[in-house]
Amino acid sequence: MDWLEALQHLRSSGLPGVLATVSEVRGHSPREAGAKMLVGASATWGTVGGGNLEATVIDRAREMIAGGVGAAENVEFSLNEHAVTQHGRQCCGGKVRVLLEPFLSLPTVAVFGVGHVGYELGRVLSRLPMNLYLVDSRAEQLLPERLADVTSGVALVRAVHTPVPDSFLGELPAGAHVFIMSHDHSEDFLLCDAALRRSDLGSVGLIGSKAKWSRFRGKLAAEGYAEAEIARIQCPIGLPDVGGKAPAVIAVSAAADLLRRLSSGSSR
Repeated sequence: MDWLEALQHLRSSGLPGVLATVSEVRGHSPREAGAKMLVGASATWGTVGGGNLEATVIDRAREMIAGGVGAAENVEFSLNEHAVTQHGRQCCGGKVRVLLEPFLSLPTVAVFGVGHVGYELGRVLSRLPMNLYLVDSRAEQLLPERLADVTSGVALVRAVHTPVPDSFLGELPAGAHVFIMSHDHSEDFLLCDAALRRSDLGSVGLIGSKAKWSRFRGKLAAEGYAEAEIARIQCPIGLPDVGGKAPAVIAVSAAADLLRRLSSGSSR
């Protein structure tokens, strides 16, 4: 694939990358201004000229990825026998400036159950840059016309119809944030069980009352989960000081709590 296809792939997969663009050329250089290369954590696409120039660009791009650097950098390279990098010399005779633009990984959020609250939550979250999965065992909840207001946002929205939502939960990428709010308490419980089988999720929220959570805690304990494991599930969802049972209120509260987690890098 070319660099543009690769960029779309990285973004849709929630993976970081750095787009390197030759922004200025003075004298001779291996590539012209405008040449692009995308650098991922373990692969590259395109080229800015090869040799020590490209190797140095890749090194710096991967340092930016590893360090979570979000600001762009403009780096100048002299291509002559006196300019030595750890990768050697490049004797084209010119100077090249390369713009490094990082694309940090987008958060992945999965909403299981697209009823009244799930729909409102999806609508709020779709206005934010993220990979957003809307998962439901009921096909009619995911009809394009019903989700038109959700899919019109900036998020990359994927509607997933599956009779076994708990199986799909196991396929989510590490770090994904999960909201469990299906129409069926039995389905919710299976989703909780699937979530606790993973130790790499960003957070897990279960919609419900204190009574519902009390029953679930007992059933999860009977399945052999320790108290510390069960405590990874937040129930009820949202900010504790925001009251109200209207779907939009619950959705806004849950979204605000998620943004708090994302901004702090916390899973709690």
